[in-house]
Amino acid sequence: KQWYQRRVRDLDAATQSLLNRGVRLTELLKQGQYVPMDISEQVAVIYCGVRGYIDKIDPARVTDFEKAFVAHIRANHADIIADISSTGQLTDANDAKLKDVVLSFVETFV
Repeated sequence: KQWYQRRVRDLDAATQSLLNRGVRLTELLKQGQYVPMDISEQVAVIYCGVRGYIDKIDPARVTDFEKAFVAHIRANHADIIADISSTGQLTDANDAKLKDVVLSFVETFV
């Protein structure tokens, strides 16, 4: 363990940031058994992680963030989820909308 901690200290900031993002993405990808998530909601949640919007959230709170974000987007921005579902893609227009939604939500969550 000490060897690992020493190696982590030696990593440059970009590599540490990438590893930290990976920890959060791993948490986002976990789903409860028999509790599948809609693919459109998965897209929105994974978007938060791969774009770095949850990098400042403690990994222990990522699951709470995910639940709260999904509830928020279902209640207030169902149009985005419906469009992702119907088109099967994240269009430029939805990307812009989703970015705004995520940025404002993350501010209130943190």
